[in-house]
Amino acid sequence: MAVTSNEHVTGESAGISADPAIPVFKPLIEEAEYAASRRALELGWLGMGSYVRDFEDAAGRYLGAADRFVAAVSTGHAALHLALLIAGAGQGDEVITPSFNNVTDFQAILATGAAPVFCDVDDATLCIDLDKAERLVTPRTKAIIVMDYGCQLCDHAHVAEFSKKHRVRVIHDAAHSFGSMYRGQMVGSFSDICIFSFDPVKTLTCIDGGLLVVRSRDELETIHEMRLAGMSQPSSLMYQNQRAWTYDVKQIGFRYHMANLHASIGLAQLAKMERMSETRRAACRFYNDGLKQISSIRIPQTDFAGITPFLYYVRVPELQRDAFRACLREHGVDTGIHWQPGHWFTLFKDCRRGDLAVTENAGRQIVSLPLHSSMAEETVGRVIQAVRSFFQN
Repeated sequence: MAVTSNEHVTGESAGISADPAIPVFKPLIEEAEYAASRRALELGWLGMGSYVRDFEDAAGRYLGAADRFVAAVSTGHAALHLALLIAGAGQGDEVITPSFNNVTDFQAILATGAAPVFCDVDDATLCIDLDKAERLVTPRTKAIIVMDYGCQLCDHAHVAEFSKKHRVRVIHDAAHSFGSMYRGQMVGSFSDICIFSFDPVKTLTCIDGGLLVVRSRDELETIHEMRLAGMSQPSSLMYQNQRAWTYDVKQIGFRYHMANLHASIGLAQLAKMERMSETRRAACRFYNDGLKQISSIRIPQTDFAGITPFLYYVRVPELQRDAFRACLREHGVDTGIHWQPGHWFTLFKDCRRGDLAVTENAGRQIVSLPLHSSMAEETVGRVIQAVRSFFQN
């Protein structure tokens, strides 16, 4: 696996570790991003402009989405919200979503006027359990959100069958899987509606940003208007670093456009996706190899082939999780919890739900370990040793 020199990590160091703390997330920011930022600032056009066009074009080529249409927006949440509106979600509708998901998805559903319906996840992948989702479909079901989790992908062939059978739109939340492949196709090239997030901790970061991939030009044009507060101002004009001063407003809209500065950083990141993918796979394989003999924990059951992992996680016994995280903190290793299930939150406690047995267990067992692009082998080794030290005591 790749080894980097002068790796800088941040976080609170405590206890027996004399080395800097290893954070859960650390973006790969290098001279290319600094140079891209300077060029974008020197251009002087700070809103949506030519860099956004270039980022959309480059992302579309990278995804192999020749028969799809790509739109960049301000955040992953913005992408989710617009995707749900494109799917027709509104007042009185329901959207099936894994409860084991980011709160952003639930809030995006509420923002349309629809209601989340919480579904369980598969115990092996922690992606949505489509057999359980079958039991949640009603005449009010407008769409289903399927989320690739960490370093695992949904069963997208089954997803397509589900959509056709129940005549519901699919929102593929690929916030964790940019750069991954499913059965030889890039994630983002085959789904009904696909969204990506490029926030500060994602594999590819734009500082903040999101991307929608849709199937028709009509949907793209609707997104173009909605991301600019509903204004009919042509994106083609803004892509030339210009704007119109007269326009119509025919539909609801939001301030969801991406800025040139963020797109310029995204372009610099996109140019090194192969390196980021390879080094993240290598780190995850190193983790699996180093932790597979510990019977008390569960590790991802995958060889990571074709995957660009966003998150590496383990599942530890519920009663040991707090002590486990405290032990790693003493060794200078930060950890995270991704996530608290949606039905645990006060705002969503009355939402309709199915059997959530796997979600309940995963929510109490899950622990995220550090994973970075170009992560040094010695850094992964430090984390492995910290994990081993807990279970050897």
